[in-house]
Amino acid sequence: MKKTWITIAVVLAVIALLALPKLGVVGKKEAAPAATAPGAAKLPVEALVLTPQKLEDKLIVTGSILPNESLELRSETSGKITALLFQEGKSVRKGDLLVSINDEEIEAQLIKQRYNRQLNQDVEFRQRKLLEKDAISQEEYDNALNRLKTTEADIKLLEAQVEKTRIRAPFDGAIGLRYVSEGAYISPSTIIATLYSINPAKLEFAVPSRYSAQVTPGKKIRFTVEGDTNRYEGAVYALEPRIDTETRTLKIRAIADNKRGLLLPGQFVKVDLILQSITNAILVPTQAVIPEQAGKKVFVLKGGKATEVRIETGLRTEKDLEVVAGLQAGDTLLTTGMLQLRNGMDVQIVKRN
Repeated sequence: MKKTWITIAVVLAVIALLALPKLGVVGKKEAAPAATAPGAAKLPVEALVLTPQKLEDKLIVTGSILPNESLELRSETSGKITALLFQEGKSVRKGDLLVSINDEEIEAQLIKQRYNRQLNQDVEFRQRKLLEKDAISQEEYDNALNRLKTTEADIKLLEAQVEKTRIRAPFDGAIGLRYVSEGAYISPSTIIATLYSINPAKLEFAVPSRYSAQVTPGKKIRFTVEGDTNRYEGAVYALEPRIDTETRTLKIRAIADNKRGLLLPGQFVKVDLILQSITNAILVPTQAVIPEQAGKKVFVLKGGKATEVRIETGLRTEKDLEVVAGLQAGDTLLTTGMLQLRNGMDVQIVKRN
């Protein structure tokens, strides 16, 4: 029995001796990191030097282009077209004769009345001379004068009827496609063609009613046309004096130069309506602003360290925020590492804009 216990003790001693070196290695490996821990490194960040910029408070809406003037060419009277004096798609000047309608019957009546006028003028002249000599009564002279004036009135009526058979351009513009041919019989309901004046061009769009007090005639706009990379400029010239009760929007019209004829009625436009313009605004990227319960803050660089600064903001753009208090031109704003930054932390600028 004693030998057995001695054997067990010897075996345990051997096992312990074999295990001690391994335990020592493990202890050294675990202790090494604590003994060699390096000092804290500086946080690499990007920075932006703030400079005053121009800021425009603008409202982006959609609308469409309207012609400056437009109308459908129609006749005031029924009849057969005797002449079409315009070409489709061509320009015309105000007063140009565009369409003639058969007026032979009216012209014949007009010639007849002109002969009657000459006859009545002669009669009136003779009757006036006789009246001056008391050779006739006043009534006889008045009848002759009345016949002359009636004839003159008939001539004016016929001349007006003749003018209705001639369609003239009421303003400078371009003729669209025509829908009738020479020799066709037309009535006042027949559309002959359409006349457009497209320079300048008008734009129509609507803004939410809450902006109604900020929009006045003269406000500048910039706009783009669908399918066109050019940017155009214009100005508001008129506002509807009421809010649409269904859409709660205010209808607005603006005017823009269209000398090149690139803006066509009916085109879809995207309008930037400039509500306010600030020349020396301090703008910061939105990702550099940290919202808090008490307001907003940013980090700026001072003495190689991140310094927390409380700010007040104003207008917002697609990428930036206007800072109205807390920052000034020349400050170096930290724009990355927002989650790691702490007040007083050492930082290293890796990129400065």
